[in-house]
Amino acid sequence: MSVLLQPHKRERRKEHRPGELLDAALDLFVEKGFAATRSEEVAARAGVSKGTLFLYFPSKEELFKAVVRENVVKPVSEGAAEIAVHQGSSSQLLKMLMLRWWQRYGSTKASGISKIIISEANNFPDLATFYREEVVVPAMNLLKGVLEGGRLKGEFKNFHTEHTCMAVIAPLMFLIMSKHSSALCQTGTLQADPEEFIAHYADLVIRGLTSQN
Repeated sequence: MSVLLQPHKRERRKEHRPGELLDAALDLFVEKGFAATRSEEVAARAGVSKGTLFLYFPSKEELFKAVVRENVVKPVSEGAAEIAVHQGSSSQLLKMLMLRWWQRYGSTKASGISKIIISEANNFPDLATFYREEVVVPAMNLLKGVLEGGRLKGEFKNFHTEHTCMAVIAPLMFLIMSKHSSALCQTGTLQADPEEFIAHYADLVIRGLTSQN
């Protein structure tokens, strides 16, 4: 009787197939870039036919969007959930979010998506627009909310919100580009542990935001 209750192997495989396709697509997009990755390569790596791939994702563009939603949008949503329940200071929250960003995204293979967007956006403007609307704008709004919340509570001094957001983000993006472009960082202190660097940088940012001089 227990054998009859077990899901058929094909049924189990079918349930997991979208995730397998997304994993294969992420691997290939990061390895080769968006333009150079072919749909049939993704299907082959996932062990299915190209036709099966298109049953789940009707185009390479839709596949890429699904990869972004699974691997980039999700960490942003997790950050929003943490902000909603945070009980400490804005300084603590800012530092925590910067470190969580690296742990959930920057340190993972998925961070290669950022390099793809930076390097290929001009050739695929629709994907660039999608990424901006679903990743960049929500992430920037989260950061703005933390910064402006600290200012409203009197914890942070006055600052230019847009410029400060860019100042926070730029070094973090450099870490990602360094990770996926090894020629950028071969010697010296640029090989420092990313989490140590982020913690130190967060302290510098917070010192600047809270200084009264």
